[in-house]
Amino acid sequence: MKKLFFLFLIMPFFAAAQNKLLVEGVSPGLYLTHKVAPKENYYSIGRIYNVSPKDIAPFNKLQLEKGLSLDQTIKIPLNSSNFFQSGNAAGDETFVPVYYKIKDKEGLYRVAKNHNDLPLQTLKQWNNITGDAVKNGVQLVVGYLKVKKEQSGLAKNGIGSSISATAITVKEKTIDPVPETLEVPVNINGAEKRKPKETVKEKTTKEPEAKTVVVAEKPITKPEKITPPAESKKTTREKNTDDANFRALYESQVKNAAVTETTGDAGVFKSTSGWSDKKYYCLYNSASPGTIIKITNPANGNVVYAKVLDAIPDIKKNEGLLLVISNAASDALGAAEGILNCSIKYSK
Repeated sequence: MKKLFFLFLIMPFFAAAQNKLLVEGVSPGLYLTHKVAPKENYYSIGRIYNVSPKDIAPFNKLQLEKGLSLDQTIKIPLNSSNFFQSGNAAGDETFVPVYYKIKDKEGLYRVAKNHNDLPLQTLKQWNNITGDAVKNGVQLVVGYLKVKKEQSGLAKNGIGSSISATAITVKEKTIDPVPETLEVPVNINGAEKRKPKETVKEKTTKEPEAKTVVVAEKPITKPEKITPPAESKKTTREKNTDDANFRALYESQVKNAAVTETTGDAGVFKSTSGWSDKKYYCLYNSASPGTIIKITNPANGNVVYAKVLDAIPDIKKNEGLLLVISNAASDALGAAEGILNCSIKYSK
C-alpha cells in the first residue's frame, strides 16, 4: 500500500518532466514531436499546441482525412501562429518555454542562428549565461509556445502573457561604460535618443546638481571620443595589440600549452561588437567556443585577438575559408570587408 501511495505521489512530477518541450530542426522548419494518445486526433492535438490541423497534416506529409494511429509519432510545426520570441498574449493565453538540447561542440552563436536568428544576448539572458560556451546536453530556452489556458494541458507550465527579445540590462548599461561605448559608434542617433530618458530618471530621483552633471558632461565628452577613431583608423589599428580586450586571456590560454599555428584565408561577418571596445569575434572549426585566436595580417603586421563563437556555417560562401572574422576585426587588421590572407595562433 505504501509503495502504491508513493507511486501516485511521484506521478505528477514525472508527468511535468515529460511535458518539457524540446524543439528540433532548423528555422524555418522548427518542430516539436508528439506521440498520439488514445482518442486524440488532428483537432485535439492542434488545440494542445495552438496550431491548425491543416498545418500539422502537410508538415508530416499526411492526409488530414485519413486520421492518426495510436502511438504514432508526428511533428508539430512551430510557426508564426504558435511560436514566439517576443510579444504579448491575450488574457486567455500563456507562453510555455520551448527548449533546445545542446549537441557536442555546439556553440551559442549557432543555436541562436538556427532558431529564427534569436539575438545572442537574448539567448544568454533567458538562460542566465555569461560566457560563450555551454556543456553538451544542456537544455536552453530558445522561444515560447503560445497556448490557450483552457484548451491546452501545457498551460500549467506557462510563464505569463508577455515575453521580450530585448536585452534587459538598462541599469547595468547606464553604470558600466563598456556597453555604452559599444553602442555609440554603431548608431549615434540612437544613443542620443536614449540620453533624454536617462536625464528624466535623474530629474525624478536626484537633486538639480546631479542633473547638470549628467547633461553637461556625458553628451559633450562622448562625441569627442567618437570622432577621433573615425578620422584616424590607422592609429587605432597600430595600438590594437597594446590594449586588446582578449589579449590577456589569450596569453593565459597559451601559457604552458601547445600552440597551433597556421595560415589561410578569412571571410567576414557583420557584427556591432568590437568597434570601440576591441572585443573581436570569429567562427572557426578546429577550436572550441571560447578559445582566443591571435590573428595577424602579414601584409602590415596588424594583430587582433578574437574569441571563437562557433564553427563556420557550411554554406557555399564559406568554402575554402580558414576562419570567418567580425567586420570590426577585419577593419582593425587593415583589410577591406572581403577575403583576407592571415596567420593564426591558438592553444588546443
